[in-house]
Amino acid sequence: MINKYAKQSIETMMRHHKAEELPPKGRFHYHQGVFLSGVYKNYLLSGNEEYFNYIKTYVDAMMDEDGNIFDYNKGQMDDIQPGILLFPLYEKTGDAKYKKALDRLINDMDNYPKTEEGGFFHKEWHPNEMWLDGLYMGGPILAEYGARFDRADLFDEVAFQALLMEKNTKDEKTGLLYHAYDYKRSIFWADKVTGHAPEFWGRSIGWVPVAVLDDLDFIPETHPKYNELCRMVKDLLTALAKFQSAEGRWYQVVDKGDRADNWLENSCSCLYVAAMCKAVRKGILGKEYLENAKRGYEAVINSLKYDGEDLLVGEVCVGTGVGNYEYYVNRPVSTNDLHGVGAFLIMCAEVADMW
Repeated sequence: MINKYAKQSIETMMRHHKAEELPPKGRFHYHQGVFLSGVYKNYLLSGNEEYFNYIKTYVDAMMDEDGNIFDYNKGQMDDIQPGILLFPLYEKTGDAKYKKALDRLINDMDNYPKTEEGGFFHKEWHPNEMWLDGLYMGGPILAEYGARFDRADLFDEVAFQALLMEKNTKDEKTGLLYHAYDYKRSIFWADKVTGHAPEFWGRSIGWVPVAVLDDLDFIPETHPKYNELCRMVKDLLTALAKFQSAEGRWYQVVDKGDRADNWLENSCSCLYVAAMCKAVRKGILGKEYLENAKRGYEAVINSLKYDGEDLLVGEVCVGTGVGNYEYYVNRPVSTNDLHGVGAFLIMCAEVADMW
């Protein structure tokens, strides 16, 4: 059954945004993709066809009848991610334009630029940089396409990218992952020895277990890297549990909750809660981690506000590049932006029937 807060949040957003005008208007972009992925997860729980039609209206406004996407940049995975919405649309309607669009997106990923190690650039104009966010932007669409359309090689690619990211960003002391990595060690934020970014930014870390768990919905258990991916998820979530605040949420810079200028951030907290619930359900984490998830969920719910009948999801970091501690803690916060609401809806779907 759909969570009542998810219902209120979706209906708030639908009142304020026509599907085809979701910001940034006219773009096929992960802002809309993340939000509508959350809407879709809650559609599955509610069966409310208005939710499905809202997703379809957005996607249809972004492409022509031959599946050509109007405003799409194949040089950034941020514009690949909303392709995940095409699977249920194709499955339910049988309209070939959705499959054609998927085929083009996957072809772009087959030819996407990589580092000499084989890691996907986060963006074509950020050569040799791998960001944690990229695992969510590119991984689940490749894994699902591989399962649905007999491309087992894509399972290998998804697993390789995830494990390479872990190798290049993991801090052995804390178990956390740095926000990004520069293969050439040349960008201003990169450590000249390790190549990694200076800090553990909350939301970027959150995309990792959410993405890999979605990948594992499609990668078969017989795959040679399946157990390694499970281990990766378990290690990261176990590490994150140690940094949960007494209040229940997690901090913008995850490991520095003792600093007065750091702050509790909702989108990362939502993603961690969602991942913990799904990992328990898959048997990757022990059920004791549901206590961490429950505390995180209740803290997020306690932070919500109302404006009349509108539900407000606030205390969410705006879109952010890579920087130092001061950069992250001084980023603006937003209310009901698509990052935050998307993460919130993903969490609400994953906590359904968990306690």
